[in-house]
Amino acid sequence: MSRYIVRRLAFLVLTVILTSVVVFSVVQLLPGDVARVILGREAGQAAVEQLRQELGLDLPAPARYLNWLADFVQGSWGDSFSIRMPVLPLVARRAFNSLVLAVLALFIAVPVSIGLGVIAALREDSWIDNAVSIGSLALVGLPEFVTGLVLIQVFGLGLHFLPASSSLAGGASPLAALPQLVLPALTATLVLVGYITRLTRAQVIEEVDKPYVRTAALNGLPRGAVVLRHVLRNALMPTVTVVAISFGWLLSGLIVIEAVFNYPGLGSLLVFAVSRRDLPVIQAIAMLSVVGFALANLAADLLYAVLNPRVRLG
Repeated sequence: MSRYIVRRLAFLVLTVILTSVVVFSVVQLLPGDVARVILGREAGQAAVEQLRQELGLDLPAPARYLNWLADFVQGSWGDSFSIRMPVLPLVARRAFNSLVLAVLALFIAVPVSIGLGVIAALREDSWIDNAVSIGSLALVGLPEFVTGLVLIQVFGLGLHFLPASSSLAGGASPLAALPQLVLPALTATLVLVGYITRLTRAQVIEEVDKPYVRTAALNGLPRGAVVLRHVLRNALMPTVTVVAISFGWLLSGLIVIEAVFNYPGLGSLLVFAVSRRDLPVIQAIAMLSVVGFALANLAADLLYAVLNPRVRLG
């Protein structure tokens, strides 16, 4: 098992390094001059050149990349070009907000999705299976902003059960304003439920038809025990990967949901940074997203190895 973990960690480090090259290269290709954007159109060329030197933008691209990567690893993420404050605490605070929202969404979505998928699979071709399949398919095809607007109209403006906006006044912690997170978390949950439910259903149906399940039934084992101890153990392995990828998406890709609910997370900060050509913030969010995806997939690989010993021994 230790050799397997070492291999996965080495692969993670290599992935992050290669992705950092891509992130840096793509950010450098963004149109516009950062110094000109900061100083404005009326600034003189001398002032623009001086600011470029102060920001290190006059150095060759390889030197800028190595300096940026070394500083990033050491925790020195520089200062924001647009708001003139350290990037690390700014991104860390927004990342915490997105992390809370992502964990809440997964806490709701994973058990609900797996439960619906198992129920639909065990009642294959029944009205329950048809209802779950049609509902999950509808959720998969529904854009996030439509789902969010419907929830706001029904529960926020119509029934007045929950706040329609998720903005945190005065930089308050999302943990202290949990009711404001319910609607964006439900929006993200409904997006995930469709994918995870359909995958779980398909995998459980495939496992139920295998010979070992029929053998267990012939030996007199209760169907519920067979499903819980054996069928789910094998059927949930592909679901683990989907959940891991979903966590990475939730952590950094909730741009639309955060915009709809005015939630101060990484997504809204990324939109602001791109509009201002704030390269340190853009690169920090991109790399944090890459590391989040890599760690989520590492967790999925380790859980895979626990569920299936053939994975770690292969």
